[in-house]
Amino acid sequence: MRTLPFHSLAPALLLLAGVGCSASRNQVITKDNAAERPAVQEDVALQKPLAEAAIRPVLFEEQTDTEAKSFSAELQPTANEPLQLETTPPPVKVSDHRVQGLVHTAVEQNPRLARLYQEYQAAAARSKYVDKLPDPKVGANIFGNPIETASGSQQANLSLSQSLPWLGRLDAQSQQACFEALAIRAEYSAERLRLISAVRTGWYRLYVIDRLIATTQANQKLLESLIDVANARIATGNASPGDVLLGTLELSQLEERMLTYRKQRRAIEAELNRLLGRDASLAIGSAAHLQLSRIQIPAEAIHQVALSYQPEIEAARLRTQATRWGVEVARLQRRPDVTLSANYFVTDDNRPPSPFVNVGEAPWSLGVQVSVPLWADKYDAMQNEARWKHQAAHASVSELADKYDARILELVSEARRAAETIELYKTTILPQARQTLLSDQDSYANGTVEFDRVIRDYRNVLTLEFGLHQAVGDLAIANARLHEAAGRDLEETPIPQTAALCQERR
Repeated sequence: MRTLPFHSLAPALLLLAGVGCSASRNQVITKDNAAERPAVQEDVALQKPLAEAAIRPVLFEEQTDTEAKSFSAELQPTANEPLQLETTPPPVKVSDHRVQGLVHTAVEQNPRLARLYQEYQAAAARSKYVDKLPDPKVGANIFGNPIETASGSQQANLSLSQSLPWLGRLDAQSQQACFEALAIRAEYSAERLRLISAVRTGWYRLYVIDRLIATTQANQKLLESLIDVANARIATGNASPGDVLLGTLELSQLEERMLTYRKQRRAIEAELNRLLGRDASLAIGSAAHLQLSRIQIPAEAIHQVALSYQPEIEAARLRTQATRWGVEVARLQRRPDVTLSANYFVTDDNRPPSPFVNVGEAPWSLGVQVSVPLWADKYDAMQNEARWKHQAAHASVSELADKYDARILELVSEARRAAETIELYKTTILPQARQTLLSDQDSYANGTVEFDRVIRDYRNVLTLEFGLHQAVGDLAIANARLHEAAGRDLEETPIPQTAALCQERR
């Protein structure tokens, strides 16, 4: 078998050069897009300020491949610099800074948040290769029985092929992958906001439960003192044993409440620890006092903030952009794929010299294969599928906008109700109820009122104190959820404290 001359390999080298040149396809795609792509109307209503800052409008007839590459490069990390997302939570507007530490721990350790971050990294990595050409194929056939020809025996066949998908389709798939990765990043940010809100909400519920426990313990001491007064009056013959029995029954009911509150506290602690990604049995302390504040921004203004900054809405917009590129991908599925090939036949020079053929000259060939998209129904179905997905994604944006509009209005109303309830309790109802109880206590000691009236006053005060602490927690929770719904922390106005809120019962 003879050595292969360099000029015999020229066809294969030319094929490789052509394949390499095809990878640089800026001008090809630009011309192809200008000639074939239809104009796509922009959904102006969906282009909110955040979306305008994060993405470029998708104009199929104007976008060049160079622009697409630069856009993809903004998203994709290098081998040594992985994509980083913001991990520092926004400031927490409460007087006790321990909740800030809980928020930091949750953002760093929550397993669901870590999973979404990893999914985002995976989607970003996918956008780096989805527009690349398939690998070339090299093949060899060794003939068991050489093919005898006039120029010699053909011993083997070497082949090289490269598949070239429609380049405009690769570009559209790359853009779709980029928008899908950005949508996952927005979903990560939305989940991060939900996590911070859940930690704050759990913290405030823990505060309310601890205040209820403290109030119940204080009422147990008050009730014990009333029972002592009743026993003293029984000893002097001025009261009946039924007064003591009534007081003892009330004391047992308070103990039952304590058992319920302690159970609820353990459940809230376990849920907080789950959000923090740590052992559920770890103890968590609460604040001794909350600085009350209100968000004075109208619901309409908060809704406008949410339209610009809420990551869940932004994720829906990005999904809409991705499905719009999906429509373009489906349209370009009708375009044929091309496969280039080169073949070289290794031939021995085992024939006598001939004036008619070149003995030992190895034959070669170049080939082209083109896919023929014949099945129109299949491609029509692909386009219909992509269009329906785009319409569904488009509808989800409006759905989320309406959802947050209703939710913000509900939360603003809840915060207003809680603030007004706190003010009513602090300034009017609770001071009057406490004064009535103190007056009836003195009257009972003097024998001018019955014991059951004192118990009734005691129940009223207990219910009002519970209501006050619950209203404080409701206000703090409503504020935390408003921050989440808006997509960012809103300005809060402190509510002045009054003596009635922190008044200790005698």
